[in-house]
Amino acid sequence: MKQLIAYCGLDCEKCDARKATLDNDNVLREKVAKLWSEMNGVEITPEMINCEGCRLDGVKTPFCDSLCPIRQCALGKGCETCGDCSTMSGCGTVGMVISNNAEALNNLKNK
Repeated sequence: MKQLIAYCGLDCEKCDARKATLDNDNVLREKVAKLWSEMNGVEITPEMINCEGCRLDGVKTPFCDSLCPIRQCALGKGCETCGDCSTMSGCGTVGMVISNNAEALNNLKNK
């Protein structure tokens, strides 16, 4: 499976936080921080917008690093992604992503 497919099936290559990190783009960091703050109802600062990819070594946003329940579950189970988990189809944790994102589900099923 492509290393830039996150545990949940999202494609890290399409993530603006990763793009901002790789390009050292502070304008994009500010845009992402503002959007994510509004979406999540918490303050996210541009300094937090640094991530190289969910499953890659390197920097991650605070959420991706230690708060994401999907990533923590997959790491705890030793799964490469949720697609390796026998309970994925009924899982409420990853279900919040794959029920609304056909591409993520496809990424997990077609590894």
